[in-house]
Amino acid sequence: MPYIDESPTMSPQLSARSQGGGDSISPTPPEGLAPGVEAGKGLEMRKLVLSGFLASEEIYINQLEALLLPMKPLKATATTSQPVLTIQQIETIFYKIQDIYEIHKEFYDNLCPKVQQWDSQVTMGHLFQKLASQLGVYKAFVDNYKVALETAEKCSQSNNQFQKISEELKVKGPKDSRDSHTSVTMEALLYKPIDRVTRSTLVLHDLLKHTPVDHPDYPLLQDALRISQNFLSSINEDIDPRRTAVTTPKGETRQLVKDGFLVEVSEGSRKLRHVFLFTDVLLCAKLKKTSAGKHQQYDCKWYIPLADLVFPSPEESEASPQVHPFPDHELEDMKMKISALKSEIQKEKANKGQSRAIERLKKKMFENEFLLLLNSPTIPFRIHNRNGKSYLFLLSSDYERSEWREAIQKLQKKDLQAFVLSSVELQVLTGSCFKLRTVHNIPVTSNKDDDESPGLYGFLHVIVHSAKGFKQSANLYCTLEVDSFGYFVSKAKTRVFRDTTEPKWDEEFEIELEGSQSLRILCYEKCYDKTKVNKDNNEIVDKIMGKGQIQLDPQTVETKNWHTDVIEMNGIKVEFSMKFTSRDMSLKRTPSKKQSGVFGVKISVVTKRERSKVPYIVRQCVEEVEKRGIEEVGIYRISGVATDIQALKAVFDANNKDILLMLSDMDINAIAGTLKLYFRELPEPLLTDRLYPAFMEGIALSDPAAKENCMMHLLRSLPDPNLITFLFLLEHLKRVAEKEPVNKMSLHNLATVFGPTLLRPSEVESKAHLTSAADIWSHDVMAQVQVLLYYLQHPPISFAELKRNTLYFSTDV
Repeated sequence: MPYIDESPTMSPQLSARSQGGGDSISPTPPEGLAPGVEAGKGLEMRKLVLSGFLASEEIYINQLEALLLPMKPLKATATTSQPVLTIQQIETIFYKIQDIYEIHKEFYDNLCPKVQQWDSQVTMGHLFQKLASQLGVYKAFVDNYKVALETAEKCSQSNNQFQKISEELKVKGPKDSRDSHTSVTMEALLYKPIDRVTRSTLVLHDLLKHTPVDHPDYPLLQDALRISQNFLSSINEDIDPRRTAVTTPKGETRQLVKDGFLVEVSEGSRKLRHVFLFTDVLLCAKLKKTSAGKHQQYDCKWYIPLADLVFPSPEESEASPQVHPFPDHELEDMKMKISALKSEIQKEKANKGQSRAIERLKKKMFENEFLLLLNSPTIPFRIHNRNGKSYLFLLSSDYERSEWREAIQKLQKKDLQAFVLSSVELQVLTGSCFKLRTVHNIPVTSNKDDDESPGLYGFLHVIVHSAKGFKQSANLYCTLEVDSFGYFVSKAKTRVFRDTTEPKWDEEFEIELEGSQSLRILCYEKCYDKTKVNKDNNEIVDKIMGKGQIQLDPQTVETKNWHTDVIEMNGIKVEFSMKFTSRDMSLKRTPSKKQSGVFGVKISVVTKRERSKVPYIVRQCVEEVEKRGIEEVGIYRISGVATDIQALKAVFDANNKDILLMLSDMDINAIAGTLKLYFRELPEPLLTDRLYPAFMEGIALSDPAAKENCMMHLLRSLPDPNLITFLFLLEHLKRVAEKEPVNKMSLHNLATVFGPTLLRPSEVESKAHLTSAADIWSHDVMAQVQVLLYYLQHPPISFAELKRNTLYFSTDV
């Protein structure tokens, strides 16, 4: 039986029960707007929330219709001499679906005209109140859900005709899209009502957040939310104990506690596995390849009874055979392909393209996302069977590693006995995995429903303020992770606050988001013991003190004001603030009004004033990075503290005599961040607005000789200060990349960081064919990365050589 997750999938404001490991969602309760405050904005936000909900409600009604479609013909055959199913089986499988459909159809038909004629007089709280009052039908559906699934599965195995019906139910697309039907399995559709209750509750939270307390809808929405939350709690309490149980041949109950997709290193290569953690055993499986129409099953690769499972300590673990990491440029190429395919799919849908063409594109996208998911994780997670072998997984996130470790250790506190499964017992256990799994799909965007959020593209500004709740003094720091392309990446790290129980960091970070939906905060105790090195990646293992996650709700974070929140983790409370800037807003170049400084001032003005070939700020930052930061892991990728960067900016702008002293004391990531900020705030890019279209055309040339000719001519066409500064920076970045084994920054990583900074035009021309931030990312940014990468991979280029060879190059830009 699936668990109905009460934790929000949209809003970070919502509270939720912690589900193991001390993780939690921010517990701030929703609050109505004060009377008259931002009434116009609240009205508009309510309309946006309702419009989004209506669109997903239409999809849900279409899904229920698709589920009901085969019911009538099946009933008609039930009374004939050759029935496909009996009346009893039909009533069990389709139990309460007709009632749920009628409830939602009535709700949709009543709400739709209200949203279409939206103004301050419109009320709709009574509709949500009525919808909540009918949740008893869902209770009956949930109670029958497990039996319905089992009946459908048995009928599929015994009747080929029903199997064909249940494997391909046709769901029609929304009205305005005119998309043709999509094929969905009966199992997937039967899960939709369970998922829908949670979504409706989230919408009530969001509506209350933007409804004034004196509005007539407010008490009605409050009542609807109360009913919905009570319903969810009672359902979870009711179904939780039996949602994941499987009975062993000996009559014992074994529950599934956690499952998910992990990358295992097996025989020197990466394999995607589905790992199942039961109350007494960890089982690693893979889906068997089955012919069309056959029921999918898992094949057990190995299992370890939890009584025999140990985590080797760093000093005990043996170095594993080297698994060669996937080249960064190939991972970036996959991201480019995924983004481009995403854009093509959106265009096909917008142009009412054929469903076959869309399905082909989706298949290609899935293949690339699958490869990215398989090859991107690098964080080792080793487990050992004390009676035999060790197994190594690679994860993308320390958060995820901690979740698995904590879940296993929690179960190991019980009195567990070692055992060996017989072949029959193993077959029963593996056979149960398909029915019991809670993670149905590989976490890639091509597996998402059309009504799911595409995530945020742009920059998230986060201030990590402080933490409380530590029982004893320690050396403490936090890291920030966000999801991107289906997996989580560490993006920022605070400084270590030494020997304290109440660290006060007050550090601000700017984090780039690429379709992100979640922010994770992890709190660590710094370990300085060099004997505690993980031999799988030669890194010192710091202790995780707590971790938490919030959803990045566009309606909450897309404001000009900071949104302050507290996240609770294992009794620790971390206070932080955040705000989001969309990509198009954050990429605008604004010339400085004060021409006496260096930031926002043309490079030619600065070099002329300084009587230098390369601006002083560039020379000093580069020198400092090469002196003490060239071996820093993630240099130029890890965000520096925003307040430190702003302090350095002010000192450089004022040409303060204490610059060198300040640089020598400053965190190296802040110095790297200052250099990036200088180039980002130039009133026009270092490679100039005038030449930008030509750079885009040059990098797209196929013939290597033509490309070389064009790209070198474009460099020669730059003004001297721009060219000399660019060549100076180029050689520095190459020296940084030489230390890639230590700092993990390849040429491709550096091109990804600096490409848009050096090339992005001052005025981004509006392109009609680009419809979203994801499109802009896939087209412009990827090309900018490729331009810089071309020069980084090129043999050394000297200023004198370029000028000497002018005759070799074409005269057309």
